[in-house]
Amino acid sequence: MTASTLLLHAQRLQALAQAGLAYPSTAYDVERYEEIRAISVQLLQQLAPDEPLEKLTQLFASETGYQTPKVDVRAVLFRGQKEILLVQEKIDGNRWALPGGWADVGYTPFEVAVKEAHEETGLVVRAVRLLALLDKKQHPHPPQPWYIYKAFVHCEIEGGSLLENTPETAGARWFSEEQIAGLSLSVDRNTASQLYTLFEFARNPNQPTLCD
Repeated sequence: MTASTLLLHAQRLQALAQAGLAYPSTAYDVERYEEIRAISVQLLQQLAPDEPLEKLTQLFASETGYQTPKVDVRAVLFRGQKEILLVQEKIDGNRWALPGGWADVGYTPFEVAVKEAHEETGLVVRAVRLLALLDKKQHPHPPQPWYIYKAFVHCEIEGGSLLENTPETAGARWFSEEQIAGLSLSVDRNTASQLYTLFEFARNPNQPTLCD
């Protein structure tokens, strides 16, 4: 069994257990679903043997209510048709990524993209359109405990100035498509293949939104 398949099974078991705990019929159901959730964490530990079981339980199996995917929102800024803006993520060893982060409760996806772009680049932007909504498991990202959708939102610059350093980022630069292959990317956040796909929108902004 591959690591990605094992992770998917663990995620699905955890989701089923959490749904069962949210809507139990009897006390026996609670006991059974708690056991299923414990098994999901044990499966996850096979992928991260150096992590304590208690830590994995807190990260992976501490939520309540019906389980849904987490949403990661990325702001996509082009300069003409040939350059895209990336930032260096301090939390990931200064690797390069599109500005963005987890969706915040109380914010629309466009508002998240605008907020994250400003916080990580200093630029004031306007969200224009959703370019892609992708399922992380369909792309070459490293495994993560959570099931994740990734939203890529095209934004246009309206003001501000590009910052070299923020609390979250250690740099921001424009890159051409030809430079992507030589970059150390934060592949948790975006892959090279996704960036190449986004350049297609710079050349052809009227092409339809992508969705896995």
